[in-house]
Amino acid sequence: MVMIMSNPRLILASTSIYRRELLSRLTPDFICIAPNIDESSNSDEKPEQLACRLAVEKAKAVANAVLSPGEPALTIGSDQVATYNGKLIGKPGNKDNAINQLKQHSGNKLIFMTGVCVLNNSDSNCQVIAVPSIVQFRVLNDATIQNYLDREPAYDCAGAFKSEGLGISLIEYMDTPDPTALIGLPLISLSQMLQVAGYDILAPTTKKPPQQS
Repeated sequence: MVMIMSNPRLILASTSIYRRELLSRLTPDFICIAPNIDESSNSDEKPEQLACRLAVEKAKAVANAVLSPGEPALTIGSDQVATYNGKLIGKPGNKDNAINQLKQHSGNKLIFMTGVCVLNNSDSNCQVIAVPSIVQFRVLNDATIQNYLDREPAYDCAGAFKSEGLGISLIEYMDTPDPTALIGLPLISLSQMLQVAGYDILAPTTKKPPQQS
């Protein structure tokens, strides 16, 4: 008789609709919990270091809040940092800021660094990696920017750039080992990390899509 081992509990330390949708491509067997951490950068941190540190802190914050010591569970943390000329670029939050950001990006390159962490609660092992994405914007005139934001108000996306939507029309090219990293969760790296942690993505499941907690 062959025994089928069940996967450990899977938690996404995020309430981002983008990350939730991405992880659901791999499995519906997870829940989402807000990490509630301070996402401020340290003065001496490089973008890669910041993205990795915040990914780890998110995973640890949620694991410490909801899991018992040694409970078989994996917590996924992720964070994305965007930079232009070495300076951090945040989410615009409103249309005026989005317009200013896109005018700045016109004809220039942005670098997105997406950190992802898998924290194994059973043995406290923590895997973490940062995946880079270079995005070259084409020259954008005022009408193009206005029309884009009218149809794609990406105020909750770093740099007002939503690559999985109409934002793809604003660029000349992107250079990344994983296109899903640019959306917010690098699934190629994450798949490998989950496998190392003993999670079988292709195991049979009957569960429905995840609910947000």
